[in-house]
Amino acid sequence: MALENSKVMGSIGALLMVIGPFAGAYSAILGLIGFVLLIVAFNGLADYYKERSIFKNVLYGGVVFIAGVVIALLIVIIGLAGMLSTLGIPSSSWSNPTVWQNIRITDWTVLTPYIGAIIGALVILVAFAIVAAFLIRKSLKTLAQKSGIAMFATCGTVLFIGAILTIIVVGFILLWIALILLVVAFFRLRTEATQGWPIQPNAIVQAPSPSAGSQAPPSAERYCPYCGTGNTWAASYCQKCGKPLPPSQ
Repeated sequence: MALENSKVMGSIGALLMVIGPFAGAYSAILGLIGFVLLIVAFNGLADYYKERSIFKNVLYGGVVFIAGVVIALLIVIIGLAGMLSTLGIPSSSWSNPTVWQNIRITDWTVLTPYIGAIIGALVILVAFAIVAAFLIRKSLKTLAQKSGIAMFATCGTVLFIGAILTIIVVGFILLWIALILLVVAFFRLRTEATQGWPIQPNAIVQAPSPSAGSQAPPSAERYCPYCGTGNTWAASYCQKCGKPLPPSQ
């Protein structure tokens, strides 16, 4: 994949994940689309810079986080189901406020195992998020070294700190800031058009001035041995075919 395509897909993917939390019912969809675009972009960057760890670490980090979400969600569902059963609330009526108002329970300690399971699920989710952020940080650090864009490394550091602090609100804010930094980093990627590529054979090249020993009258011409076109005495390449001219005598 061309660097320009990876840059565009990565920028769009990160931007979708930035606006995802504010999209209401579409948050999950935007987040998923953004994540897929980022995976594709990192795969393209890994190919471009010939460093597969850029893609692998991001992929492994995403898989670890998704696994953590699934495990935590299953534990929470099991814990809530057990709690409803203990309270005598049918699963089909848990959203009915009247049912909750009619609960009469004297020993709330019977709910301790289920509450503990839910808290444990959150701890597991945070642990998986930290591992995922560590892997993604490695990828972003490598990408920063290969691309020369230090913003990628900064994004990885903020992401890792945010994952650690997800137990408090500031952690989620840092994760969101990390996504903004990722958008900026992708926009800063230099594509082929802005990098120093070799000059094409037929490009117009400004040659250095001839030395004092090779000075010639302004009207003198040097003829191309390939196409016969006359060129100025100072030219190094033929102005018509672009091929190099023999050294001046």
